[in-house]
Amino acid sequence: QLQLVESGGGLVQPGGSLRLSCAASELILNYYAIGWFRQAPGKEREGVSCISSSGGSTNYADSVKGRFTISRDNAKNTVYLQMNSLVAEDTAIYYCAAYQTLVRDMCVITTSRFRSWGQGTQVTVSS
Repeated sequence: QLQLVESGGGLVQPGGSLRLSCAASELILNYYAIGWFRQAPGKEREGVSCISSSGGSTNYADSVKGRFTISRDNAKNTVYLQMNSLVAEDTAIYYCAAYQTLVRDMCVITTSRFRSWGQGTQVTVSS
């Protein structure tokens, strides 16, 4: 199973920015689609964004469109989530996840599709 480790979480003020990183234990180029999910207290886990194995296709939840950007650096086996214009509703534990696929030009953010998960990193947006 692919090992994933998130980092970059922390406390940030509303309107601020934060970049999360997801480091993978093996090469991900042409093998894995990567997604970011989050879970706030009392709520179900929700998909935030995903990026295809080729890096050429991304999807975002409506709540983060225009504010979050997902990217990947396959040479470093790392995926990033750049979060801008943060609001209190973004407060949650953020998880990186992956699924192996031969489909290189698309991805989905359906929780059940992902088989490898990181441990999560806390993001708190508060003044």
